[in-house]
Amino acid sequence: MRKKNDILLKSAFEEAFPDLLRFFFKDADTIFDISKGFEFLDKELHELFPELEKQGGSRFVDMLVKAFTLDGSEKYMLIHIEIQAQNGPNFSKRMFQYFYRIYDRYDVPITALAVFTGAALPDNSNAAFQYQYLDTSLDYKFKVYHILDHSEEQLLAMDNPFSLIVLAAQKALVADKIPQHELAQHRLTIAKALIESKRYDNEQIRRFLFFLKTFIYIDNSEINSNFDQQIASLTGNEIAMGIIETIKMITREEALEEGIEKGEDRKNHEFVKNLLFNTDFNISKIAVLAGVSEDFVKNVQSNLK
Repeated sequence: MRKKNDILLKSAFEEAFPDLLRFFFKDADTIFDISKGFEFLDKELHELFPELEKQGGSRFVDMLVKAFTLDGSEKYMLIHIEIQAQNGPNFSKRMFQYFYRIYDRYDVPITALAVFTGAALPDNSNAAFQYQYLDTSLDYKFKVYHILDHSEEQLLAMDNPFSLIVLAAQKALVADKIPQHELAQHRLTIAKALIESKRYDNEQIRRFLFFLKTFIYIDNSEINSNFDQQIASLTGNEIAMGIIETIKMITREEALEEGIEKGEDRKNHEFVKNLLFNTDFNISKIAVLAGVSEDFVKNVQSNLK
C-alpha cells in the first residue's frame, strides 16, 4: 500500500504543481512563468542516477522539473520527496549528490525541496550537508518541509488547493489507526474544501477525487456510497454524475459489488483498464499502482485499441 500511495502522491504533486509552487514559495507568481507550463524530467533523473535502478528502485519518489521564470530564463527545480517513516543518516548527502549531478549536466540554477511524508519528524541536520577537509569546506542547504508542519486548521484556512493534498497525506498516516467512519469524515471534509474553493474546474475535481478515494482508501461500500451522494449534492449539476460514475469505475470496491472481478487476473485487468481510460498515468505508474508488470499494462492497452 505504501508504494502505491507514494506514486499517487507524486502524481498529485504533478497535477497541482502550480499550486505546489505557490505553497512553498510565497513569491511564486512573480518568479515563475506558470503560463508556460512545466516539464517533468523523470527519464533524465533516472539517467543521472542509474544505480537506483540497479538497487531495485529508489527509496524516494523524486521529481526533476523544468520551469520557466518571468525573466525569460529556464530554471530547474528538484523536488525530492522523502517517503520513509525513518529519516536515513545519509539523506542530506544524497540531496547534495542530486544537486551536483544535475548542476554538472545542465549548468543552470537549481532549487531543492525535501518534503517528508513519514510519521517521524526530521531533525535540523536533514536540511544541510556539510563537508570539510583541511582548507576545503562545503555547506549545502536546501528547503525542508514536513506534512505535519501545519495543522489541519491551518491547511483548511489556506487559499491554496495544494494544502488539501498535504492534509490528505496527514490523514493517510492515521488511516489504519482510526475507525473507518472517522476517516471517511476527514476524506469528505477535504473533498468539500476543494469543491467549495471554486479554484478547480470539473475535470480537475474529478481527478482530485480519484486521488482522494484511492489514496485514502476505505473498504466499505456504504461509506463510499454516502461519499458519492455527498459529492453529487455539493456539485449539483449534470457533470457531477459523470464524476461519480468515473470514480465508481476506478475504485475496486464498486467493481467487487458488481461482480466484475472474477479472480486476480480479471481484477487487475479491470483496474488497469480504468486507469488507462481515466488518468494520464504512464505505463510505469499504472504497473506500480496495479501491482502488475509493464507488459501486462501494455497488453491491456493494446486490447483497447
